Amino acid sequence: MMRARLTYVPLEVADQFGDFIIKRDEQILDAVKARTRDYSTLSLLKLLYQLRGNPMTFSDLYSKSKIRMKKSFLNYLHLCVDYNFIKKEAVGANVIYTITDKGRVMLSLFMQKDNQYEEK
Repeated sequence: MMRARLTYVPLEVADQFGDFIIKRDEQILDAVKARTRDYSTLSLLKLLYQLRGNPMTFSDLYSKSKIRMKKSFLNYLHLCVDYNFIKKEAVGANVIYTITDKGRVMLSLFMQKDNQYEEK
């Protein structure tokens, strides 16, 4: 059985993936403190959701994902890279992260969940 975890979730992510939220607590700037379920999947979605619009540097992705523990962030980021959901590319002194087509498919599978009953 999965335990619920308390974490910070970017507001847009919390609104888009509300079924991962058990209980919302206080809102802090552009994030909500929330008790969540299936934390690992939600963490992957946090990364993919941030990259859906445009590529980001490591530090931008880290701060916008709201995954506060750097070691956890790195674990999820490496998992996304290993599974080809995200690609990384050295550009000058920076490393730029971009969502791949496979990552977009993964993200869209979860984003379409709310629409599945509307199409019928």
